[in-house]
Amino acid sequence: MSIKQELINAIKILKENNIEEPRLKARMILANILKQPKEYLLIHEEEELSLNDIKRYEEEIKKLASNVPIQYIINKQEFMGLNFYVDENVLIPQPDTEILVEEVINICRNIAYSEPEKTIKILDLCTGSGAIGVSIAKNIEKCEITLSDISYDALKIAQKNSAEVTALGDTQNNKIKIIQSDLFEKIEEKFDIIVSNPPYIETKTIQTLDKEVQMEPRIALDGGEDGLDLYRRIIKEAYKYLYNNGTLALEIGYNQKDRVINLLKESNMYKEIYSKKDLSNIDRIVACRKRSN
Repeated sequence: MSIKQELINAIKILKENNIEEPRLKARMILANILKQPKEYLLIHEEEELSLNDIKRYEEEIKKLASNVPIQYIINKQEFMGLNFYVDENVLIPQPDTEILVEEVINICRNIAYSEPEKTIKILDLCTGSGAIGVSIAKNIEKCEITLSDISYDALKIAQKNSAEVTALGDTQNNKIKIIQSDLFEKIEEKFDIIVSNPPYIETKTIQTLDKEVQMEPRIALDGGEDGLDLYRRIIKEAYKYLYNNGTLALEIGYNQKDRVINLLKESNMYKEIYSKKDLSNIDRIVACRKRSN
């Protein structure tokens, strides 16, 4: 069967199952199988596909029709202009989280400006795919980054991305290490910056999310009854693992800014607390600095 006919059939199936952007997604999946850019499909639409490619394509279209996120099917998600490997063991990095990464990069650059010889130590807590920490490493020359997660399977993905996205094994200045830890349980050093996009969705809300989102690992979504379980633990414990004046930077849910800021204030361990909005004008991050001992 030709590329053109397979695409026609796939688009029909996706439309029948109310999948958004069926044409684009059908082309993305086939281009990924053929290891070609999407433009190739237009130029070669009469080309006959191999039986193996047809079988794989039809299987993957069935997955997409059953609400499996396309990123898990093609094992790819762009983030901060980089391609990250993702599968069902990790959250799919979202553009909103780039606000958090950009803020940390700015903080790192300010540190580098005032202390040019300093190697900045960063902990990416609840790292998942490693997208936050690896993106920072790609942009900051002198840094040491620890990627930490409770999930061993997630850390295998983070390891893969740290090697492939940054080619850190070939550099001297950027160093990434990976630790399996339930938050700070296995962390033994201090950092200039602790950054985290923790699970923050209220337990009861998860079942109301889009079907595709519900396919993502629950452990990376569920923030407890009020969505703040992980914030309470991080705020309480991060203080011990930050240098004086070190930064804690957190992604937050759309309705959590005031509650997270209140948790920080009530702890009396942090100062210079502020928030920033994403491109949709939604409060997306809260950051602060550790008070001196």
